[in-house]
Amino acid sequence: MPDATGPGSLQTAARAAADKKAFQIVGLVVGDLTSYTDSLLICSGASDRQVAAIAGEVQRQLKDAGRRPLHVEGESHADWVLLDYGDFVVHVFTEERRTYYGLDNLWGDAPRLESDDLGIGEAEFT
Repeated sequence: MPDATGPGSLQTAARAAADKKAFQIVGLVVGDLTSYTDSLLICSGASDRQVAAIAGEVQRQLKDAGRRPLHVEGESHADWVLLDYGDFVVHVFTEERRTYYGLDNLWGDAPRLESDDLGIGEAEFT
């Protein structure tokens, strides 16, 4: 059965990112802090090319699970790709862009999802 809704889709996104060697994978529950989404998945790639590969794999695995993004930003430059799935948003950054924008700090009050909640191993999790 397709993984069309719920936390399973966020886990699929996290596993897809980990499959392409994303690092510093962070899940945040922001539904009580904002009205535009319930959760964020933030991760990093070592280069623009890796960021593009991570974003592509997230889209591919979620498409296979019955999900398509409502909106995609940044694919042409690939130093920060945003994939908006409505109930969650995936941010894939280069390390430089992630540090510059500081989303981890911006959402510092948001509860973090543990690696088990995201369905990934400790190695990818931060």
